[in-house]
Amino acid sequence: MHLELRHLRYFVAVARELSFSRAAEKLHIAQPPLSRQIRLLEDELGAKLFDRSSRPLQLTPAGRFLQAQAQQMLDRMAEVQTATERIARGQRTWFGLGFVPSTLYGALPEVIRRFRKDQPTVELGLFEMTTVEQFEALKAGRIDVGFGRLTLDDPDVVSELVTNEPVVAALPADHRLCRHRSLSLAKLATEPLVLYPAKPRPSYADQVLDMFHARGLKPVIALEANEVQTAIGLVVAGLGYALVPQSVQGLDRAEVVYKPLSDERLTTPILMNRRPNDDSELTTYLRTMVRSLLMS
Repeated sequence: MHLELRHLRYFVAVARELSFSRAAEKLHIAQPPLSRQIRLLEDELGAKLFDRSSRPLQLTPAGRFLQAQAQQMLDRMAEVQTATERIARGQRTWFGLGFVPSTLYGALPEVIRRFRKDQPTVELGLFEMTTVEQFEALKAGRIDVGFGRLTLDDPDVVSELVTNEPVVAALPADHRLCRHRSLSLAKLATEPLVLYPAKPRPSYADQVLDMFHARGLKPVIALEANEVQTAIGLVVAGLGYALVPQSVQGLDRAEVVYKPLSDERLTTPILMNRRPNDDSELTTYLRTMVRSLLMS
């Protein structure tokens, strides 16, 4: 048996009603086939989902977990179905936008807000993905524009520089280096560094390492994290410092102090990625808006 959406619908109905008979009635099917499908689902997952000895029927811990996850999946599929029907009827146009998480701390949320306001008939799909994943998604047609931080050489993707964002040091608020107005990489190189993202590579982490290596320095990597939020959390815990794009200061955590770097040219780019010769109305509109908001 392969897990199918109908099995999740059956399970969610029983979990909601806590009764096979009432769930069968809601689903307009007979109770015995419903019971068999739930048994098959439990066998497939290798987990008991219901405590059938209790009255009324109760979910097991595994069942409660699956209920939350299954409901989210079904809700998302309902949204996809509705959007697909609107697009098929010509009521909405679909436009896919990819982004690396750290770009959300700058002006990208305003770009998204304006796009949705100015293009009410467009179904805007938002996808968190690395720059490498954006390139593959652009070539496959899964997204139309991506915002990343990595320069990649690929003739099938055009990367347009939006801005070079300064990099700053994030330190625990009680760190001894916080007394300095600015910090050099040489001063930081002997301190434990929280590097992110750990994977996939290449990534922003390689940009950070290159900053040190270009100056003949070797940082002390204490830990590697996958997300900027995790890296900041580890900084708060006192496990080291992190080098982050300036816009990350928008997280505004009292336990973290951000210090500018005294070295020159310590920046990370924000790049807008698209397919060559994509002069569609929506892509052109987005590029024009980004220029006015971020490139002026």
